[in-house]
Amino acid sequence: MKKILIIQTAFIGDVILATSLVDTLHKHATEPCLIDLLVRKGNESLLVNHPFINEVIVWNKKEKKYRNLLGVIKKLRKTNYAYVYNLQRYASTGFITWFMKADLKIGFASNPISFAYDRKIKHELESGKHEVDRNFDLADEEIESTCKHPLKPKLYPSDADNAMVSSLVGDQPDFVVMAPASVWFTKQLPVEKWIELIKYQSIHRKIYLIGAPSDENFINDLITRSDTQNCINLAGKLTLLQSAALIERAKRTFVNDSAPLHLASAMNAPVTAFFCSTIPAFGFGPLSTDSKIVEVEEKLSCRPCGLHGFKACPQGHFDCGAKIVLPFN
Repeated sequence: MKKILIIQTAFIGDVILATSLVDTLHKHATEPCLIDLLVRKGNESLLVNHPFINEVIVWNKKEKKYRNLLGVIKKLRKTNYAYVYNLQRYASTGFITWFMKADLKIGFASNPISFAYDRKIKHELESGKHEVDRNFDLADEEIESTCKHPLKPKLYPSDADNAMVSSLVGDQPDFVVMAPASVWFTKQLPVEKWIELIKYQSIHRKIYLIGAPSDENFINDLITRSDTQNCINLAGKLTLLQSAALIERAKRTFVNDSAPLHLASAMNAPVTAFFCSTIPAFGFGPLSTDSKIVEVEEKLSCRPCGLHGFKACPQGHFDCGAKIVLPFN
């Protein structure tokens, strides 16, 4: 059976989007295959129940990064992969790809180590092409006769995850989820607008607010300033897969351009995504059947100001967030 390695050691959203390639290869590869996935430590929990991943290999990038990198390479070299797909454009994963024993090494031409690849594909960032399609470009020669488009990303919460969510929400048919926090200030809808949205939604239905443990105080402050009792702060209380299961059951989820957006895509859940300093044309927009993108209507000369956002608006006004008109459905 053919063995395949997919490398994606970036952030949560990137790993979620990489599951599109996993499922597409599993279904459409020209012969049966075993698929391994290399991720950074902390993201492996996303893939616990994935039925089409043979093994999740973990690289601890935060502690002894380069020593652990050598350990990962040593482990991976024990397997003779038919294909290695590197979904990243950074040198560290280029080195991993370079040293693999593989029949075919494939990645993006913009990786500094792409000289070691057997096939390199141009990564078109602002073409409007979605990241799952860019990843699919790496593999389309292997499956072009059976598949013209990639499958959507997908996560697989366990029965226990779903049971936990059921115990939390009961038989409520009508609630919303909000994920208001972001690591980057310029990717986060302004606090005043989250408060306005919470006030409106809480009149009609219960709101579950999700986030990392570090977001707990921020979300508590939003709830306090919204002056509503119809909110529950779940920051740090759910695993990623439990959050995905909650989002799947929600009437709608409201998110920034951040990881919860991709959780919604992976569950094909109704989602409204706010884009402030970043733009959907970068290729990281929602993929749910019922998805809405909300961004400033005015054309701003300073937008986008970067791919990942900033800790503060470089221009000092943050018009890309402040001038967004909220949807209330």
